[in-house]
Amino acid sequence: MFYHDSKLQYPVTVQTPAPRFARLLQQAIGGVEGEIRVCLQYLFQAFGARGPVKYRDLLMETGTEEISHIQMLATAVALNLEGAPASEQEAAAAHNPVVAAVMGGMDPRQYLSAGMAALPSDANGVPFDASHVYASGNLVADMYANVTAEATGRVLACRLLELTDDPGMKDMLRFLIARDTMHQQQWLAVIEELGGAQANLPIPNSFDVSEEIREVSYDFVSTGLDGVPIPEGRWSSGPSLDGLGEFRVRKASPLGDKPQLAPPMPQGYAQVQQMAGADGTRQDQTIRTAPDSDQS
Repeated sequence: MFYHDSKLQYPVTVQTPAPRFARLLQQAIGGVEGEIRVCLQYLFQAFGARGPVKYRDLLMETGTEEISHIQMLATAVALNLEGAPASEQEAAAAHNPVVAAVMGGMDPRQYLSAGMAALPSDANGVPFDASHVYASGNLVADMYANVTAEATGRVLACRLLELTDDPGMKDMLRFLIARDTMHQQQWLAVIEELGGAQANLPIPNSFDVSEEIREVSYDFVSTGLDGVPIPEGRWSSGPSLDGLGEFRVRKASPLGDKPQLAPPMPQGYAQVQQMAGADGTRQDQTIRTAPDSDQS
């Protein structure tokens, strides 16, 4: 069950409407780094959460907060589309703020489809499609995905802050940046509470690692040509982060043979010239030809 308050989570004001900035804000709503993505990600992780109830509740609380952020950003878009300054437009648009807004760089669909409002799409007008919503059912895998989501969202908000001089927009973005800071921290805190990297890696830690090909579990494979320096660091030597092995460098070399596939099946309708086995032997084929035309 959900409840709502008609008031915004944080004040949203626009001193000087800017249609171009309204379009940029769409990325924070429906882009891959945006609030719709994290909202649905946290909620669907919660809907399928199994195990300690507190983690489900944490996800539900934060996913619900993200709805508030979508509302704030949608309000900011609408305010930036109101009364676009005619002084920035061509004379032909001087008496029509809608035309002025379109010419000022807004997404035309913000007018054509939404009547001067926000859309569930990114800054290029691409509708949000949930392809970046990750809810694996593995708590730690999801926490790492959530840290990444908040990190990219915070980067986006910082970039948007650079692109506006409006005091109200700067204030709103600073609030959203601060919330991204907390959300990064809380997801990392869950991983720490569960024992940190060593206790949780490799993910899933419920799989018996003896079933792996352990000879390659901690090899950094270098695919560079001979003479090309190998990138070395924490990943190339020393104990693995899970404490179960040692990192080492291995030059890439084939462990298998050349792949050999069977000839095309007749029902696949490849060309006759393809109808040969890996050894070049031609397979029996029935070539269908057109019937003789009636000459009578």
